Order: sequence, then C-alpha cells, then structure tokens
Amino acid sequence: MAFEFTDTNFEETALKGGVAVVDFWAEWCGPCRLIGPIIEDLSKEYEGKALIGKVNVDHNPEVSMKYGIRSIPTVLIIKDGEVVDKQVGVTTRASLEAKLQAHL
Repeated sequence: MAFEFTDTNFEETALKGGVAVVDFWAEWCGPCRLIGPIIEDLSKEYEGKALIGKVNVDHNPEVSMKYGIRSIPTVLIIKDGEVVDKQVGVTTRASLEAKLQAHL
C-alpha cells in the first residue's frame, strides 16, 4: 500500500534522503483516481528502493502550500531532500516509471 504522507511526517519521510515519489491528490478529484492505482502499483514494485505515497491536499494544507501545489494530481519526485522532477496532471504508468527510474 502506498505510504500516507502528512503535514506532520513529510520532512522525516520524504526529505530524509533517497528517492520519494509524492502524489498530491484529493478524494473529489476525478483525474487523481486515474493515477491512484499507478501509485499503488509502483509503491509495491519499488518497495525498498523508493518511498512512494500520497498526500491528501484537503487534509494536509501545509505541505501542499510549501510545494506550491495548485493543480492536482501533481506528482513530485524528491531525491535527497530536493524536488528533481514534477508531473502535473494525468500521465501513464510508463511515463511516471521512466521519471522514477531516472533518479534511482
């Protein structure tokens, strides 16, 4: 299951080092529901290699504001505490996986 990032745990998880893939989403967002299963699959496939999870923007406004999330879904790829890639809007699994692979 994909990791649940929150305002409280974001710094010690996503920014701790290594690679993190963070999907900013909301329950009411139709396009977010298309990316959700991709994030779930990648979290299983890359377990131990990257921390892959989701941030519900409605429940975690601080981290969403800090990263300037204005449209969802937005997926950030963070490596060693820095955002190294960003995907705004719906994308394919292949495209998202290629972006992840480039930073592992």
